[in-house]
Amino acid sequence: MQGDVFAFKEKATAIFKRERLFYPFLVASFCLSVTLLYVWIETSNEYFGFDWVVFLGTGNWFYCSILLLSFFGILTAYSTLLLILGFLLIWDGRHDLQLHWFHKILTLLVILLSSFFMWILSVYWKDRWLTAGLSLKVFAPYIHLSSIPVMVLISWPVAFYLIHLEREARIRKYKMTSRERRRVKRCDRLAKLRALQVAIGLPFFLILLCLYVVPLGIYSPCIQEKDKLGPKPDIFGHRGAPMLGPENTMMSFEKAVEHRAFGLETDVYLSYDSVPFLMHDYDLRRTTNIQKVMPNASFAHPSSFTWDFLSTLNAGEWFVQPQLKPFYNMKPISEADSKKAESQRIPRLADLLELARKEKKFVIFDLNSPKQKHPHRNTYVRHVVSVILDSKIEQHLIYWLPGFDRDYVRSTAPGFQQVGRLYSIESLAYENLSIINVDYKELFYNGLKDYKAANITINLYLVNEPWLYSLAWCSRIHSVTTDNIQTLSQLNHPYFFMTPNYYVFMWLFVDSVSAIFIVAIFYFHWWNENEKEKFFKSTSTHKDTRNLPKGKTKKSGASVISKPPPRVKESPWTLEALTPALTRSTRKHPGPQQFSAVPEEKASKPLKPVKDDVTQPVPTQEDFELAQEPTREATHKTALPDLKANEPTISSAEVPHPETQPDYTPIVESSQ
Repeated sequence: MQGDVFAFKEKATAIFKRERLFYPFLVASFCLSVTLLYVWIETSNEYFGFDWVVFLGTGNWFYCSILLLSFFGILTAYSTLLLILGFLLIWDGRHDLQLHWFHKILTLLVILLSSFFMWILSVYWKDRWLTAGLSLKVFAPYIHLSSIPVMVLISWPVAFYLIHLEREARIRKYKMTSRERRRVKRCDRLAKLRALQVAIGLPFFLILLCLYVVPLGIYSPCIQEKDKLGPKPDIFGHRGAPMLGPENTMMSFEKAVEHRAFGLETDVYLSYDSVPFLMHDYDLRRTTNIQKVMPNASFAHPSSFTWDFLSTLNAGEWFVQPQLKPFYNMKPISEADSKKAESQRIPRLADLLELARKEKKFVIFDLNSPKQKHPHRNTYVRHVVSVILDSKIEQHLIYWLPGFDRDYVRSTAPGFQQVGRLYSIESLAYENLSIINVDYKELFYNGLKDYKAANITINLYLVNEPWLYSLAWCSRIHSVTTDNIQTLSQLNHPYFFMTPNYYVFMWLFVDSVSAIFIVAIFYFHWWNENEKEKFFKSTSTHKDTRNLPKGKTKKSGASVISKPPPRVKESPWTLEALTPALTRSTRKHPGPQQFSAVPEEKASKPLKPVKDDVTQPVPTQEDFELAQEPTREATHKTALPDLKANEPTISSAEVPHPETQPDYTPIVESSQ
């Protein structure tokens, strides 16, 4: 039987240890899923580009970025829920999770999926990590100020657990005998408790300390004086206003002009019969109805078609279809705009230049080279320059971006503003370029200050989120290219902007208040555990006193011999067994009760009837009732068992020592 109990305990211990080992997996799944979700949320500026890449691979347009966002949110919510439940179990005093095997498998699956997607991002979309890093430049002060209240909330369970472990260590040390202390030196349970305290408390206090001093190392462009804030960056409409009209259509460009665009950005192809037209994709499937008109030519290069054919294609029907909307956060358009969008055609470059000339808007475009067998494969740049010059647009309104055959462009159209890429400052100076058009992720990590010091005009693409536009504003960027012109054009002040003095005040205020709360929380738990420990010690002392050998009491650390309590020697055939020892004054009154006290140490002999006892009269029921009714109220009462008349009774009752009782004189009436 004992072997079965021992085997059961060993099995329970093994299960307990295995359950405790699963806590790190919960923490790992939570951290990985939260990191993945944060990176994906902060890179919402790139959702369209991600969906476009998926479209190129699958041929179907859908919001894959939103689908992944929902999936990552579910992973994070699930791991957070399990972590909270585990935390509540710890708080309740349980150290084992007892998770169902299904939850354990799901937790491991969350870790694997989060690691897999983070690896994918690290290998194929490294720029997303750059975007997440840029977001910290904007949100770092606010993350810092909001993290400290979170640490205050976390300090409650941390303080509870640390002080609870401290109390457990003291109790174990208090209960140990000298032999146990010698044995514990080899396997010190107290040391394990201390190590657990360090493992819990040290990270908490290190993180708290870092949060208290992190403003000393924070640099955010949005923390500056108001008088040093630069002007609002100008806005180029990326393919017009693609959230308000079909991209690269005249409706889209007109919408951009309505929202006070500084310039218009587009992409230019040259048709097979030498007509420059506006198109972005490498084929016509997404933005035209070519799959209905000519399905076999859906994947053909745009420069393979003549303008006569291209002008017949519809370029706006796809925009009004809900499943083909390019942006998930697009607002519904009016019925008039919907009808106008359905009738849009592919525009020529000359049509855009005419609009820009009338509205005095700048034009910047990417010029895509034709396919190899195109008749203007080597002269397409010169042909496009001639079209621009024929449009009579002012030359300074053209931001010339293509780098091919730049010398010819300079000699033919000296008024064009030559725009370069992210070249070195030396290369820009050598080519006499003073304007650059760069990806925002590359610029912020490649010497933004150096380009500004060299007086280089900077245009960033593609900036859609207000926080990213605010970062460009605070960094004194000259212009940005955006799809979200209707939102960015309405900003009158950068988001997340604060002055250094205000941030320092909030830093010191939040740190001071949080420190007071954390100290108060630790003190409360310490006081609460001390009260429990006092109660435990008092209970233990009471039990130890009761368990001392007879004749000794625990007083002032020494053994004091006390008088043993008397036992009552009863005559079996009388009522002496039914009442306790009486005081000295009671003995003077005659009555049927006869008592004699003997020390407890002496062995009690079996009670037998003696000769004198036989001659005593047997008490009647009336005498017994009179003996039970005292004549006055007494503070000390003795409970008597129910007896039947004329039946013998043999019993013994322990009574308190006479010296410990108050001096009172009970009155007992004698029976006849």
